[in-house]
Amino acid sequence: MKVGLSIRIDVTKIDKSRLYKGAKGTYLDLTTFVDLDNQDEYGNNGFISQSVTKEERDAKIKTPILGNSKVIFADVAQSAPAKRPVPVSAPADDFDEDLPF
Repeated sequence: MKVGLSIRIDVTKIDKSRLYKGAKGTYLDLTTFVDLDNQDEYGNNGFISQSVTKEERDAKIKTPILGNSKVIFADVAQSAPAKRPVPVSAPADDFDEDLPF
């Protein structure tokens, strides 16, 4: 599936200490969560925040929301078919009881 997003952030909310130098420029790691099925009152499908490390996630540290994302294109025709979940409560030795051979 292909999805096009329009992203808008408030750069004044960026924690400048999270910027880092790379080989080709200065970078900031961001995270976005997108819900294709729901929009907020402004038509946004998700939000953008600065990424956190595993240690920060474990410590429940949250970064401020910098902005929003809006789905502007979704090619749902190419999406993979949904897989049916296998019940975990069914014991493995009962697997072939109903097979005719």
